[in-house]
Amino acid sequence: MISTKPTEETYTELQQAYDFYNARLFDGQLPACLITFQREKATMGYFSSKRFVRLHDGHQTDEIAINPAYFAVVPMIEVLQTLVHEMVHLWQQHFGTPSRACYNNREWADKMEHLGLMPSETGQPGGKRTGQKMGDYAIAGGRFECATRGLLAGGFAISWLDRFPAQASVRPNFEAPISVAAGAAPVTGGEGGGTLALVAPNAYAAPAAIQSNLGLASRPNANRSNRHKYTCSGCFLALWGKPGIHVKCVDCDILLMEHAA
Repeated sequence: MISTKPTEETYTELQQAYDFYNARLFDGQLPACLITFQREKATMGYFSSKRFVRLHDGHQTDEIAINPAYFAVVPMIEVLQTLVHEMVHLWQQHFGTPSRACYNNREWADKMEHLGLMPSETGQPGGKRTGQKMGDYAIAGGRFECATRGLLAGGFAISWLDRFPAQASVRPNFEAPISVAAGAAPVTGGEGGGTLALVAPNAYAAPAAIQSNLGLASRPNANRSNRHKYTCSGCFLALWGKPGIHVKCVDCDILLMEHAA
């Protein structure tokens, strides 16, 4: 039966993936968090500690944000890498020692590699393992790849895709994984080998004919402002400035998050 509640269907799928990886990769030790959709420019996801508070009892919870603009144009493995990438940040927040100002440190990099995701500043083999904005790629035969094969073999999929997705040719900046394992074949025409099974059953990065059948379309030209908003995730300080600058909140010692206009 086709769901008539897209919100429930979509967030149930994301929670299912979170619970699966929590059990398979983190021994079930991660606390629950709030998973949201956020359309941060050129970013597939981010983690924000204690971002939400419950009204009636003051309970706080972390946020993992995923950018749905890429669901229709990147391989499924990259969407799931994004989730696990941010789950490692959550793990470090509760059980490790995160660096200040959102720096991806050695402890984080070691945990990523242990789970089967190789951190890389470039998202490719040979990139630096630590840094301010990091990508990663799945290690062939690693824990993440093996777990993901099991998840997809069970029929997992993300049912709802943005009809006006991000341009497939414009890869996101990091703080989100953008590469598949060495030897993997990107899905551009329905053929290939390597770790192609990791993109099933959804034909993400689908050929034009499939995108047309799904009703996907090019996003209309938007009004591109030369000013971006910057916010502090600690005290919610906000300011405007030119794109690409680095601004830190002195009170919270946090690098402000950039938002496209």
